[in-house]
Amino acid sequence: MQLNELRDNPGARRPKKRVGRGPGSGTGKTSAKGMKGQKSRSGVAIKGFEGGQMPIHMRLPKRGFNNIFRKDYVAVNTGRIQEAIDAGKLDAGAKIDGQALVAAGVIRRVRDGVRLLAKGELTAKAEFELAGASAKAVEMVEGAGGSIAQTDKPTEEQAAAKARKAETRRTKVIGKGHKKKK
Repeated sequence: MQLNELRDNPGARRPKKRVGRGPGSGTGKTSAKGMKGQKSRSGVAIKGFEGGQMPIHMRLPKRGFNNIFRKDYVAVNTGRIQEAIDAGKLDAGAKIDGQALVAAGVIRRVRDGVRLLAKGELTAKAEFELAGASAKAVEMVEGAGGSIAQTDKPTEEQAAAKARKAETRRTKVIGKGHKKKK
């Protein structure tokens, strides 16, 4: 090694960072020193502030609502159940319900019930007891020789009450005591 060959290890010396040289450098404008004033303080929320004018989110109307009574069903596809039966995790001879699906690891939790959907093939003859099922899933289960009992099916009384409620909703009050059908 000669004296003229002496040099630092690669990466030991880095070039000086040139700050304040435009937005493309990443350190333009404030030269990586942040803001002054209100924006440098904590607890500032001026993102949607429009200078005292009524903000756009308050000028626009609200639409819709969240139904707090809506049921949260867990959807399970027929193909996933067939996979569990083929793997030996589910017994096709026993009744398949929410607890059996949780025990087999098909679903994590039952929530308000399990709903069967027709995605994939189902060849095993099985008896199901679930909260609901799509029409195609029922057709698929019965085609394979199985049966399905739906626990959340509305009773005749509930269906009649729903029809009465829909009928009363159709009437409209026009003035004092006068009713007119739409």
